[in-house]
Amino acid sequence: MIRHRIAAFAGVLAATTTVVACGGGDTVGGGQAGPPQPGGTLRYGLSQAPSCSDPAQAGSNQTIYVTRQIVDSLTDQDPATGAITPWLARSWEVSPDAKVFTFTLSDGVTFSDGTPLTAESVRDTFDAVVRLGGAKAPLGVSYLANYVGTTVVDKLTARVEFSAPNAQFLQASSTSQLGILAPSTNAKPAEARCAGDNIGSGPFTYAEYKQDVSVTLAKRAGYHWGSEVFAHEGEAYLDRIEFTVVPESGVRTGSLASGQLDAISDALPQDAPQIEAVGGRVLSTSNPGLVFGFHPNVTRGPLRDPAVRQALLPALDRRQLIDTVLSPQFKPATSVLAASTPAYTDLSARLGYDPAKAKTILDQAGWLPGADGIRVKGGERLSFGVTFSQVFAGNQAILELVQQQLRQVGVDLRLDLVSFSEQTARQNSKDYDAVYGNSTRADGDILRTSFALTGRNLSVRGPVPALDTALEQQLATNDPAARAALIATAQREILDNGLYVPTIELSQAIGAAAHTKDLKFEASARLQFFDTWLSGHGDD
Repeated sequence: MIRHRIAAFAGVLAATTTVVACGGGDTVGGGQAGPPQPGGTLRYGLSQAPSCSDPAQAGSNQTIYVTRQIVDSLTDQDPATGAITPWLARSWEVSPDAKVFTFTLSDGVTFSDGTPLTAESVRDTFDAVVRLGGAKAPLGVSYLANYVGTTVVDKLTARVEFSAPNAQFLQASSTSQLGILAPSTNAKPAEARCAGDNIGSGPFTYAEYKQDVSVTLAKRAGYHWGSEVFAHEGEAYLDRIEFTVVPESGVRTGSLASGQLDAISDALPQDAPQIEAVGGRVLSTSNPGLVFGFHPNVTRGPLRDPAVRQALLPALDRRQLIDTVLSPQFKPATSVLAASTPAYTDLSARLGYDPAKAKTILDQAGWLPGADGIRVKGGERLSFGVTFSQVFAGNQAILELVQQQLRQVGVDLRLDLVSFSEQTARQNSKDYDAVYGNSTRADGDILRTSFALTGRNLSVRGPVPALDTALEQQLATNDPAARAALIATAQREILDNGLYVPTIELSQAIGAAAHTKDLKFEASARLQFFDTWLSGHGDD
């Protein structure tokens, strides 16, 4: 058996989280503010409405910023080292074949409705995620691949079993999608779990939930079982967090600068001077996981042709995307995975900007320029649509520039902006030529979630033996080096088969007022408010 103090398991090699900010000091806003002050209400401006209040069904960053606060996980992941550390589980054992995970829970933990945390809570939570299904809880279901069930060994011991090796599961147990929920929440059907009355054991609880408008969280009195990653013990410092949906970037920034908000999502480059002028800072960290890019539907239109998909790789000037639309804390994609992801492999040589190469590939494949410059083959125009949402505020501007770049090599890209819920529905039905997005996780297994035939398979592909074998075998090894080699093979196979067209690595850019202190990113680049506090309690 492998104990958590012996191995950092789950293929974690390193998970780097960096903070890039203007001004001095280690706290948000800079300067010495003395010891943390409990109390106050933090007012946060989201760039997009949360899609659902249920941690198990949360997918977007803006949603997870909210749901992460109300639920604890069995484990946590250290953002500095990538190591898996205790949270609700004080210890665990993993079988050598990575099929059985036995967790010993901390005693004395309760959900916010007063019911105790037990091994039954773990069983019921995982069973409920499986019942939700891949359409509602795609991430959680993928983490529980080949789930057999959870055995209640005793009150505080839960044995989770899988029918096939599942080496990624320990890291998955640190995610909010597998956060442990109370019986009253687990018993509800999917839609009812989005109403804002979910019961977790986290440091905050739902006080008010108005879909598409606002969410208010209240501090959980008596909370004392925080993660080992947290900087302090006991209750959270903040009394309340008020999330307001403010889609317009300029309005968010203006509200922060004028003191109406204490922190905001998606601070764009042009926002930084206004934030810094009032003593605020922009905090940034790179998201691990699948970089932003195109999933081509290989069964539709000209994207059926592998040559077209290969030509798209050198047709994109990724550095121009950063320099024109974004800011220095963002990076061009150099692989399918972000550089901060465990088992990342540098494939930048395959992603260099070379429009002449793109044109040659298309010429040789018989796609020749038409009268309007757009290439044609057999009467079919080299034209396809991309479905996307504003889950990241820079998406439209990035894709408009990509559109221009592709036109230069004779490709017509049509932009199809939809809501996040509509994009999810189209992904589930595979109703798109290509879909644009990313997927954050501090584990290379995110490739299986997105590309496996048994996963979301967003490229709608058939069998690719080398890729299928790599994705399957990485689940079967506890050896980080061997697992990393398999994930590296998967990255190469995805590019070689034209199953993904990477663009940029996503970074979280959070604007924070001078009085907002210790606003932190967890290992998957989502915000954790447990240690956050307000100097002078802001203006609440």
